[in-house]
Amino acid sequence: MNLPESFNPEERGERARDFFLQGYNCCQAVLMAFADILEAEGLDDRMLKTIASGFGGGFARMREVCGSFSGCTVMAGFIRPAVSPGMDERKANYALVQEMAAAFKERNGGSIVCAELLGLRERKTESPAPSERTAEYYRKRPCPEIIRNAAVIVAEKMKEAAL
Repeated sequence: MNLPESFNPEERGERARDFFLQGYNCCQAVLMAFADILEAEGLDDRMLKTIASGFGGGFARMREVCGSFSGCTVMAGFIRPAVSPGMDERKANYALVQEMAAAFKERNGGSIVCAELLGLRERKTESPAPSERTAEYYRKRPCPEIIRNAAVIVAEKMKEAAL
């Protein structure tokens, strides 16, 4: 994967945060922060949005694995692909996902679970209707910062892989 000379993890984090604030779900926001790079892999932004569409709200608002961490996991497939049935590629991919999980937990309060990140007492499936994105919504949620952190982690791993 070729990175532009101006590639900056913090800037990628801001891109992801901005996509979320525009109304994209958490996973879409992370993937879209890397759309220019993934385009060289044959994925346009519509495909990225499509792939990530069901991961928002911890898998369709079920409050399971955070959608932005799901975005990290998808991106791990581009950084260290596991495309053959052999174990070596899978081992490298899984190791990267585990590294990302550790970094994500460290930066976001110790969890990759949406309900825990949001401080919800129980994980329960909510209405499939997304929450309306109002000023009050953003005031109550740590999501923009979590999403920014997720994209920074991805970008840092991309830089490491490019060395």
